[in-house]
Amino acid sequence: MELDPDDVFRDDEDDPENELFQERESTKEYVVYLVDASPKMFSTSSSAEDQKNESHFHIVVSCIAQSLKSQIINRSYDEVAICFFNTREKKNKQDLNGVFVYTVAERDSLDRPTARFIKEFDRIDESFANDIGSQYGIVSGSHENTIYNALWVAQGLLRKGSAKTADKRILLFTNEDDPFGSIKGAAKTDMTRTTLQRAKDAQDLGISIELLPLNRPGEEFRVNLFYSDLIGLEGGDLALFMPSAGQKLEDMKDQMRKRMFTKRIVKRISFMIASGLSIELNSYALIRPTVPGVTTWLDSVTNRPLKTERLFICADTGALMQEPPKRFQSYKNENIIFSSAELSEIKRVSTGDLRLLGFKPLSCLKDYHNLRPSTFLFPSDKEVVGSTRIFIALHRSMLRLQRYAVAFYGNPSNPHLVALVAQFHSSTDVVPRATDDQVKKAAAMMKRIYLKDFSVCQFANPALQRHYAVLQALALEEDEMPDINDETLPDEEGMARPAVVKAIEEFKLSVYGEDYDEESESAGNGKVSEASKKRKAIAENAVKESANYNWADLADNGKLKDLTVQELKYYLSAHGLPLTGKKETLISRILTHMGK
Repeated sequence: MELDPDDVFRDDEDDPENELFQERESTKEYVVYLVDASPKMFSTSSSAEDQKNESHFHIVVSCIAQSLKSQIINRSYDEVAICFFNTREKKNKQDLNGVFVYTVAERDSLDRPTARFIKEFDRIDESFANDIGSQYGIVSGSHENTIYNALWVAQGLLRKGSAKTADKRILLFTNEDDPFGSIKGAAKTDMTRTTLQRAKDAQDLGISIELLPLNRPGEEFRVNLFYSDLIGLEGGDLALFMPSAGQKLEDMKDQMRKRMFTKRIVKRISFMIASGLSIELNSYALIRPTVPGVTTWLDSVTNRPLKTERLFICADTGALMQEPPKRFQSYKNENIIFSSAELSEIKRVSTGDLRLLGFKPLSCLKDYHNLRPSTFLFPSDKEVVGSTRIFIALHRSMLRLQRYAVAFYGNPSNPHLVALVAQFHSSTDVVPRATDDQVKKAAAMMKRIYLKDFSVCQFANPALQRHYAVLQALALEEDEMPDINDETLPDEEGMARPAVVKAIEEFKLSVYGEDYDEESESAGNGKVSEASKKRKAIAENAVKESANYNWADLADNGKLKDLTVQELKYYLSAHGLPLTGKKETLISRILTHMGK
């Protein structure tokens, strides 16, 4: 087989040295959902005034099901297991009482979530009482300790994979703050001690344990009774933890969203500074565009992913070739044959993930040299002790000497030339300072349009949400498509409130003055553009035309609907309000501005 020059340095998709393969493995996460299934979890969680009578068990199941659906989109390579404790039936490899590991056919206990797994788990409320059952696992006079058993089973599930290449977590859901409350004396002390030791053993193996508590009606979850010791909460952390305890489904969904969207390491990198000297770095993605996943070919019958295999057929005999094909390159009328090992060695350019080449002045680094989004690097002493000290010394020297580092980055067969730039936050540039009045007006504007409990997770790409909603409906065989709410659209009604409009106008006036038109200046020459003149003329005409209507009377008598869209826009233009939307939207905007 003749060598293709463009193919010599091209990596196969499933090559273990492939960068995508490495990042996929290094950022994998194993999660065990540990759910309390005692009778207390099945009691109604709502107050008498509330119309929704949801049990805490139903809240947790709904929350986990929603999390699994999101996981397929966001982290498809992560693996999960669901484990119930305080159950009548038992199902686990350790054969321990009161613990039931839930899964479905053709799926391991700890595995990637499948459509069948999510569908059947979403309906577990209907079959739980008959198939699994609920009971109090820790009772007076019994030596059974179901929490200890559950932690043991969860630890056994998380033996899969290495803590160096994957994050391992146990998420524990319960509304019982004192699991050993019914036990007295030495038996309680012994159970508490052994359970805490079991949790510590798991944590020593790199497994993090997180508690998601639920408040029973009229009772606050007292984490200090037992679970603060189990998850390692002390002092201020204990006081901050309590407000996160939830009672309703939305509370639990909010908790889960915060827990699952953690800062995750993109890749662990070995930074080779010199011969015999290397340190460990963790890389974090600052910002990346969200795009639909790659196309996966599925079997039309089983709906399982297809595995692609490539076979070579002899052109002369038509038989399958058993030996791997050999490649050659023509040179001086002679075919030079290369073995697979020789090709692999030819591809190998660098010997490590990140290899330092040297330093250059910062003035040599131009904006157009940046070809891809930047990655943030941070030292870690987890594997190589002293990495942080060496990194800080290098960082300070680069800042002091105004240098950046040039390095090879990537897998040995496909490195990239990268620039390592030391970050700093101080600035010596002289910048204009706002006056006290401008600061006051800005604070007033911020107060009016303050977003309470803001999180970037609140805003999703509507096109992607629609795309994944279609896939979810097909995979789970849902009859109806879920409604997609476009959260990126501005809150026109909120921004049109008189108090908000006034605060914005006062801020603009304090900064720009009365005669300033933000769009009146063309590119740097201070001349008024034709488009700006046209817009100004339209606005002046709208003010003139708007004065011909008694808007208050029209609003009070419900006659705004009799006006044309153009007439309604006279009022909106005259008051600087948005002009987009249907007629009903325009009327609503006018009434809101008038305070009707």
